Amino acid sequence: MQEKELRFSREFEVRFSEVDIMGVVWHGAYPLYLEDAREAWGHHYGLCYDDYLKNNVFAPIVDMDIRYQRPIFYTTKPRIDITYKFSPAAKIVFDYEIHDTEDNALLTSARTIQAFTDQQYQLILENPEFFLRWKEKWGLL
Repeated sequence: MQEKELRFSREFEVRFSEVDIMGVVWHGAYPLYLEDAREAWGHHYGLCYDDYLKNNVFAPIVDMDIRYQRPIFYTTKPRIDITYKFSPAAKIVFDYEIHDTEDNALLTSARTIQAFTDQQYQLILENPEFFLRWKEKWGLL
């Protein structure tokens, strides 16, 4: 069976406020890059944070793994590739790669996992109905 995934890429700029005295992106900036990628991906594929709220659910990050392959410098022109990894479970899994657009070198890889909760922060074990409809729209069921 072919693995089901939805991909999106975007270039971004490193801001001076994100680098340390060596001109290297501080490790704490990376989760923000991942967040920006998830938001852009969501706008592209029609699964935005507003959709969760309209359906009375949250989707907090429950696991984040970031692997720093090479430093990102202030002068780097990076691109982040985000891939939704299909899961039948009630969770959202994304893989990320950050590449240098000059030579396509892999700089960083990451993965996040989000779970669904109700608005009282209780875990939801079944896929919410709106999420099932979204999966169906993209041929993921």
